[in-house]
Amino acid sequence: MFMMNNKYIGALLLATPLFMTGCQVVSVKNQALNVSIANERDSILTRKKMSEASLNVLSMTGSEAEICSNDPDKCVSDLKKIKQIQDEQLYSTASEAYLTRALALSNSSACNTSLINKYQSEEKQKIHQENYSQCLDQQLAMLDKSIRYSYAYLFKTKRQPSDRIFDNRQVQIRDFYNQALAKMVMTYGMRYTGEKVPKQIKIGESIYTINYDHFPQIANQKLDSLLSSYNLNFSGLRSINRRDGFGAEFVATLPAPERNSDSGKYIVDPLNHAYKNGRNPNIHPPRYLSVTMTAEPARQSNVEDILNDPHFTLNIYDPYGLDQLKVGGKVYPLAANYSAPYGLWLAENNLGAAAYLSLIDRDNTITMPHLFMLEPYNPNKKIIVLVHGLASSPEAWIALTNDIMGDNVLREHYQVWQVFYSTNMPILESRFQVNAIIKQAFNSLDQSTASAKDAVLIGHSMGGIISRLLVSQADLTQPALSQLKNSQISRFKNEPLFKARLQIKPVPQFNRAIFLAAPHRGTDYADRWFTRAARKVIKLPGAFLGAFAESLSDKDINIKHFVKDLGHGLIQNGPSDLSHNSPFTKLTSPVMPVKGFKFHSIMGNVTESKDPTVMSDGIVPYQSAHLKGAQSEIIIKGGHSIQETPEAVLELRRILRLHLTELGIAK
Repeated sequence: MFMMNNKYIGALLLATPLFMTGCQVVSVKNQALNVSIANERDSILTRKKMSEASLNVLSMTGSEAEICSNDPDKCVSDLKKIKQIQDEQLYSTASEAYLTRALALSNSSACNTSLINKYQSEEKQKIHQENYSQCLDQQLAMLDKSIRYSYAYLFKTKRQPSDRIFDNRQVQIRDFYNQALAKMVMTYGMRYTGEKVPKQIKIGESIYTINYDHFPQIANQKLDSLLSSYNLNFSGLRSINRRDGFGAEFVATLPAPERNSDSGKYIVDPLNHAYKNGRNPNIHPPRYLSVTMTAEPARQSNVEDILNDPHFTLNIYDPYGLDQLKVGGKVYPLAANYSAPYGLWLAENNLGAAAYLSLIDRDNTITMPHLFMLEPYNPNKKIIVLVHGLASSPEAWIALTNDIMGDNVLREHYQVWQVFYSTNMPILESRFQVNAIIKQAFNSLDQSTASAKDAVLIGHSMGGIISRLLVSQADLTQPALSQLKNSQISRFKNEPLFKARLQIKPVPQFNRAIFLAAPHRGTDYADRWFTRAARKVIKLPGAFLGAFAESLSDKDINIKHFVKDLGHGLIQNGPSDLSHNSPFTKLTSPVMPVKGFKFHSIMGNVTESKDPTVMSDGIVPYQSAHLKGAQSEIIIKGGHSIQETPEAVLELRRILRLHLTELGIAK
């Protein structure tokens, strides 16, 4: 009977659902890998709730995450009362709690400027403005505390940062610090309009003193804008090149230089021109600068100093000049975003549109060439000069420039200058003017520095022809005069401005050049019916013709008939010069780089043939692009815009590294 009763009771218990659920507390099931990784790595920066690590710590207080997010001060106070919570757990959770509150305030209606409606009554506008200011002040207070707790976690816990190098939590807290700092600086700019980077940032009792020692170029500059690069996205860039590290990343924009009487003016003899203020206004130092900021406590002997001492230092760094920083006597990588300033420069200048307008003589502001420096000048870096082709602009070099920024070796040893010129100009005139602006830029440097020698010149298409003439030596005066009428020879043979454009001399700072898809011997593409029709629309710039004619010693020349009078098409627009039958091509195709000069050729081939007489990129045949004596020549499957292809960029990077190796700078 006893046996039967036990069996009965056991069967009854097993059949009871309550028993089953009450005893089996933990069950197991398979979980998708992406869910597991997300649970481990996601945080308030990537989702709408705090990280699992912080939620686990909060569970020790018995409080809900929502309560902690609304009142992080009380939440952190409660955490401090639990002795079992370790220092890393406390500081990391506090950092995220304050950042969570700051982000919630940022998304609230009180922090929304659109509520301040100019059509509302003055009283309502005042109320909304006060609410807006109070909301921003609350945000700033939360971000200040998030920065302090993040810093304490990163540098003042019992374990050293190197002890937790593989911890996901350390990466999270570094991101909390960087993002809180970026948002604090941007929010302060919203709260106090016009103060992009003031001498001090005051948030309640906290005082962040700005230190420009690591970026003196902008110490006394009034910035046009300061943007956090975390929120910038550029559709035209294949990749964003940045360096992970300590610090918040920004793009600082300097004011545009004031236009003067030389701006937009066509200057016939730029090397001998007396410029206002002594400098060519078409040589542009960088306006868009990569900036990295760190916030460090003035006193950090203990955690209490970090959390409570009001004084912090906000350090401003030039990440092109520095790739490391010291914190507490130890070296750490400095965060940087190299693509954001470049992308912003391209987006705001819209050089591609300007190139087409100048081609049809609809934009006189760029009749003269311009030279753009893409980063703060560094005397220890070699210079790369890029020259674009017909109807093009510096946008042609996006892939290469961005890859240079992303290559540690190239970025460390090179700085990029971009040349922008009007391609409707006669190519001889473009060579003369580009030669002048490059010489002026080099002459402005200290000639004893590394940057003043061993530069690399890279040209595509028409820019490749110009580049070849920039590293060659020839006197074309007599061959050019032979193309004139006998009655005109006496007029022009002793004309200095005429002869100056025909005396080709190499720019001494270059000792290597790379030509991409360059029609050195012209192309029949320029003579096809649709190209000939376009050539009729493309006119020589009126500013060029007028300035040149007025500068000639013979003042009896009729400006309207100047080009025709000069000699049977010797001076034509740029597209016409590209014809393999043009006087320009016949005059300059024999001109080669000076003996011993190192140069390379890269060209495309859209045909399936390997026959040199057949190969072509669709516009420039191989036989026109090929030059004897090249250090290397590579033919890539592709069309005329070969410089944009990954294969060409890899070859360019190989040559640039080779240049450094041969100079003994890098392996």
